[in-house]
Amino acid sequence: MINNRQEMIRNYLFEKGQTPVQALADMLGASLATVRRDLVEMEQAGVIERLHGSARIASGAKGEVGFGARESANLLAKRAIASAAAETIVAGSTIFLDAGTTVLQLARRIKLMGMPLTVFTNGLTVAQELAHIPGISVCLLGGRIRPENMSIVGPLAEQMMEKLWFDQLFLGASAIADDGWLSSYDADEARLNGCMVSRAQHTYILADGDKFGSRATYNVFRLSSAVKLITDRGFDGEFSAFAQEADLRIIYAE
Repeated sequence: MINNRQEMIRNYLFEKGQTPVQALADMLGASLATVRRDLVEMEQAGVIERLHGSARIASGAKGEVGFGARESANLLAKRAIASAAAETIVAGSTIFLDAGTTVLQLARRIKLMGMPLTVFTNGLTVAQELAHIPGISVCLLGGRIRPENMSIVGPLAEQMMEKLWFDQLFLGASAIADDGWLSSYDADEARLNGCMVSRAQHTYILADGDKFGSRATYNVFRLSSAVKLITDRGFDGEFSAFAQEADLRIIYAE
């Protein structure tokens, strides 16, 4: 049974990565002996790993390996965005998680929450993360595997989407242009992402700051006040002007 202090440790390690034990004690306002006892219990439960005076989330608990260099790029920002997105999720709801690397961090955050959910996804790595978590029902779309993104796309996936409805969609972004267009490098993925948006009551775009000011080949849709954008930094220039004109709803992750 994880106590509140251990939950704080787990959440802190998820957001900050490997952390010295002394820093954890300072964060908690607890003694080193108390924190070390907590870490021993958490390691025995498979939640964390201890190493050389520090601790981190266990590889089996969050699966740090993934599908290429994009997953580790801006990792702390992606985790912060994932934590902000997790705060919007309601227990017992039905959500869709796409195959983006920031959304993958959200899946890993959901693993730590102990919240009953129904999760649909087209991401193979996302499905693997959540497949064995008690209280979470995982449904994977069928279709063609796109290895570049470890995603499932194509006509079969689109047909399945037409029969579904979600309380929330959490969608990553390959690129977001200054005029607000979200775009993808793959035609099938762009088309499926558009289907996702049409089947969700609430849509959240999860994008770190490096995704802005660029454009990929295939447009998905243009950002508007109908969706919420969760990102890690503020904007200036052309996108800032667009955001103000379009009355974008933006959540800034700390």
